[in-house]
Amino acid sequence: MPRNYLAELERRVLIFDGSMGATLQTLELTADDFGGPRYEGCMDALCLTRPDAPARLHRGFLEAGCDVVETNTFQASRLRLEEWGLADKTYAINSAGAAIARHECDAFERLDGRPRFVAGSIGPTGMLPSSDDPTLSNIQFERLIDIFEEQARGLLEGGADLLIVETQQDILETKAVVLGVRRCFAKAGRGLPVQVQVSLDMNGRMLLGTDVGAALAILEGLRADVIGLNCSTGPEHMREPIRYLVQNTRTPISVIPNAGIPLNLGGGKALYPLEPPGLADALAEFVQDFGVNVVGGCCGTTFAHLEAIVACVAGRSPRPRIVANSMPRAASSIRAFDLRQDPPPTLIGERVNTQGSRKIKRLLLADEYDGVLGVARDQVEGGAHLLDVCVALTERSDEAHQMVEVVKRLRSSVEAPLVIDSTERDVLERALDAYPGRPILNSFNLEAGRDKADFVLGLAERHGAFVVAMTIDEQGMAHTADRKLEIARRIHALACDEHGLPPECLIFDVLTFPVTTGQEDLRDDAHQTIEGIRRVKAELPGVLTVLGLSNVSFGISLAARGVLNSAFLYHCVQAGLDMAIVNPIHLTPYAEIDAEHRALAEDLIYNRREDALARFLAAFEGIDVQSQKESADDGEADLTIGWTKPSLNAHRNHVPTRLLASSTRCCCPR
Repeated sequence: MPRNYLAELERRVLIFDGSMGATLQTLELTADDFGGPRYEGCMDALCLTRPDAPARLHRGFLEAGCDVVETNTFQASRLRLEEWGLADKTYAINSAGAAIARHECDAFERLDGRPRFVAGSIGPTGMLPSSDDPTLSNIQFERLIDIFEEQARGLLEGGADLLIVETQQDILETKAVVLGVRRCFAKAGRGLPVQVQVSLDMNGRMLLGTDVGAALAILEGLRADVIGLNCSTGPEHMREPIRYLVQNTRTPISVIPNAGIPLNLGGGKALYPLEPPGLADALAEFVQDFGVNVVGGCCGTTFAHLEAIVACVAGRSPRPRIVANSMPRAASSIRAFDLRQDPPPTLIGERVNTQGSRKIKRLLLADEYDGVLGVARDQVEGGAHLLDVCVALTERSDEAHQMVEVVKRLRSSVEAPLVIDSTERDVLERALDAYPGRPILNSFNLEAGRDKADFVLGLAERHGAFVVAMTIDEQGMAHTADRKLEIARRIHALACDEHGLPPECLIFDVLTFPVTTGQEDLRDDAHQTIEGIRRVKAELPGVLTVLGLSNVSFGISLAARGVLNSAFLYHCVQAGLDMAIVNPIHLTPYAEIDAEHRALAEDLIYNRREDALARFLAAFEGIDVQSQKESADDGEADLTIGWTKPSLNAHRNHVPTRLLASSTRCCCPR
């Protein structure tokens, strides 16, 4: 009979089965049952040597009333099976596991016509690719993708109705699973729903520190069909993470806990203390009060546990959920950040960039990556929500290698998500393979046609990344609001209509040019940039905007740059600017600028007077600013105008406190 897992979820809450491995251990199997002493304990091998054993468990859970049974393939990736000398049986074990479950589900469907679903189980490999451990991280991302593609193929062709990626410990490996599964589907010409479940500890974090918000942002970017939690703890410690999930996504949510936190009995044995009524009551609460769509049992859950859950939950319609805070979020491997800050803008730190920092250039030339990490931390402490990372050097030809080294240092040590900044395709690709979070790719344009645009958009779609698009086409950089919108519309059609990116994944940089050079053809460019932002936001709903501010004031005194950048950023934000690339310690409230200076700056920005530039520059003759060296030999001054950097706690998660009071932002020059 035809089965549609996601359609069935819209009609009713679905109930998964209980523990597979622990229940198999109760069958008192011998070495011969596993195929000999060498394979004793390899539960996945039973799919070939004793198929009746997993079939018996499937049958027991179906008799208990479950809607979904998981295949006996949790550890059946090639990497895990290599430990048993069974790597060559990878496809056979997974295909057989799905076929065994399919046979049992079909038998129950014939009795009452109610669909039963086979969930092809894919667990972790035991590697931790984003960790600092030299052994556990010693695996290439592309190899992981190949490993999971092979496992998915066996499950798909064996008859699974969905794939469940579960008990995930390292979110980078989770990304590899999803990419491997998608590649399998693409080659097969058909796909299945993908349910992804991470395991959180009692503090609400994955093994390597990823919190539930970051996990959600990353998995939404990867387009998981169902997102949830399983294993690790009992339901009580899942309560707050589940509350966060149901309040922040419209994606169906699954909860498959253990029967409590295990008690170690010694001798390799554990006791799971939560009795069937307690587990059933907790899951019924999640369904009724939270709006959870999928429940079931993990370690320690027996036929009795599932009978109790079925009695409490079976047949219930999903509770409608009100998502109060649905917005685009980038994520590091640690936490997520809203790309639309309230009040705006989101601040992107600009100093981890060889194109703008002599200090970073010097550190990278010397392979001093710990020093780069120090600069990144300073940017976050200064208030940056995200970090732009560029390592391109004319003196070196190993940009991709250096980008990976920098990403590896930052991914577990800095909470801010990264903006991967490069013009080279291989650099973007290798950075994405190394980065566990949900980054922004910076950038692409249409200067050479759509070839590179297609490549970068494909990367963004594959990895669930956001992407910056610059308003440049074959005719050059757009200077007028009309041209900026014209190019933005063309890019929007390419990204959203052809590549299928959601509009909120597309970030437009409408470009700004200096209005301080005296060039006649540039004198109206700041005004045109502001209007370009306004029109892009109005006519392309959902997209985001970003701008690097300092170019508008190129070539003038430091004091004048601070005022001009401040006023310009304020008006860009009023027009709808979402993000600004700045050095965050150079922020000053717009309202604190001298009124006369502010008026002169706005005359220049809006091109109101023929002599606007001359009058503006004259007002700053002889005026100096406070200057602080970031380091004794950096060659770049940190400038502050009437503002002392607030403490770390005042702005770690938000813009500086004094700026919030005025709802304005201002950028002093680099």
